[in-house]
Order: sequence, then C-alpha cells, then structure tokens
Amino acid sequence: MLPSIICFGSLNIDHVYLVPHFAEPGETLSSHDYQQFVGGKGLNQSIALARAGVDVSHAGCIGREGAVLRQTLRDNGVAVEHVIEIDAPSGHAIIQVNAAGENCITLHGGANQCVDLDFISRVLYPVGQGDWLLLQNEINNIAAIIDCASQRQMMIAFNPAPMSEQVVQYPLEKVDLLILNQTEAATMTRHQRVDDILGHLRHHYPGIKVLLTLGQEGALYQDAEQTIKVDASPAEAADTTAAGDTFIGYFIADLCRGSTIQQCMEIAARAAAKCVERPGAANSIPYRTEIEAPRKQ
Repeated sequence: MLPSIICFGSLNIDHVYLVPHFAEPGETLSSHDYQQFVGGKGLNQSIALARAGVDVSHAGCIGREGAVLRQTLRDNGVAVEHVIEIDAPSGHAIIQVNAAGENCITLHGGANQCVDLDFISRVLYPVGQGDWLLLQNEINNIAAIIDCASQRQMMIAFNPAPMSEQVVQYPLEKVDLLILNQTEAATMTRHQRVDDILGHLRHHYPGIKVLLTLGQEGALYQDAEQTIKVDASPAEAADTTAAGDTFIGYFIADLCRGSTIQQCMEIAARAAAKCVERPGAANSIPYRTEIEAPRKQ
C-alpha cells in the first residue's frame, strides 16, 4: 500500500492583461487582451503528483470566487476535502505583459495567508507515520505545519519557494527532503557555486536529504551516503513555467512508488522537459503516459 500524500499549499487565480507597455504612475492604460489562469505552486505540485499517477490530497484555503481552483484540482484527480472556503479573497496575481513579452506582477496572498492552527490540526490528524507532506513557502504558518507533521511522524518535503529570510528560522531539522533551485539555494546559503551550496547544507542540516534543481544543467541529490546527478532531458523550451513543480511532483510520486533515487530523478527530468515544450502552467504538466519510455516487446 502506497503512503498517503498531502500537499499543503497555495491556490491562486492569475489575471493576465496584455498591454502595449507597463502602466506609469497616474496613467490609465487599456488592455487589448485578458486571460485568467489557475496557479499557485501548491496547486501545480498537487496536479503534478496526480498526473504522475499517485493519490494526493490538497489542503488550502480559497475565497468565494475560488471555486475554479477547487474544481481544477478535482478535475485532475486530486482529493479536495481539505480545500476550504473562507471569508477572504482567494490568492491572486495581477500580471501585465507588455509587447516585448516582459511581465510585471502584483501578488496578493489572500486566503493563502489565512491557514490557522485548528485547520492544520484537522488536516494532519488523520495521517500517520510514513505518510508524506509536501510544502511550499506561499502560505502562512509553515513552522507550525512542519511541527505538527513531525509529531505525526510524517515524511516532510519542503520546497521553500519563494525564498524568504524566514526560511532559516523554520524547524528545518524536522524536514526530510529539502527541494530548491539554484537561485533559492544561493539565497539561503549565500554561496553561488554548487559544491559550496551542497557543503553548506550538509554542514548545517546533516540529517536532511537535498534535491537541487539546476535548470538546463539537470539536478543533484545529496544525502548522508551519496550524491547523484542527472542531466536535463533534451527539450525545445517554449515556457519554463511549472517545470520545477513538475519535477518535484514526479520525483516524490516515484519515491512513494518505491523507485530508486536515480529512477526518480530520471523520470522527473523527462517530465520537466515535456512541460517546458508547451506554454502555460498547470495545463502544461504532462501525464505519466506522455513521458514513460515505451515498453520493450
């Protein structure tokens, strides 16, 4: 029987406006196109887990206008009994995209910042030893969630994105798997070279397994006994949005399925490569059938 997986994370609505240029102070600017997307690293990673073929339950908060977020998760096979509606606006982003393709983003945490201790207890009470918790850094009360999950003897994977100064204040010694990209790792450790980053993490957090994604350079895994590197899978990149979320979802899914670290990294790399070949966020995350190698006859 596979362990239960709970992704406790953000749920966002992205409002995207195409404009000739970014609005200046005092300027009223007409947009020539508008699109709405679902997003949030939590939502993306839950969908990646589900499309990788494992059962996952999402926990998070939405406002009255957030029904589309819950429905998107449900449509992708994610359990949503812990997606609750509260009296606050859903997390959302106002995104201007100019004629050069550059963007300017205003992000409001909204309901994502309304996770309280009672809700944390209700979500995590039914789970137990060996079940998995996946966290990002787009919701509040991260330290309390880690503490509660540790008390329940869960396996805890933490992706501290977006990186903040508060991350090093969290009880990271209770985290089993720390997942960062190179920029986040450099900010956290104040080192730029990969070897220095890994050395810093090994020294300060000796009990934590580290998964470091390196974009086109692939990914590195480090624990107390081994360091494993895989190359990025070949891809013609159209949009890198959600590639990291895809990698994380597939890695954890295959870890729960009993694959070796090497196997987990390889399939995650293939999934991320497929993701970047098409535009979009959650909609660009591939299904397992799209990235599994054909079986030999």
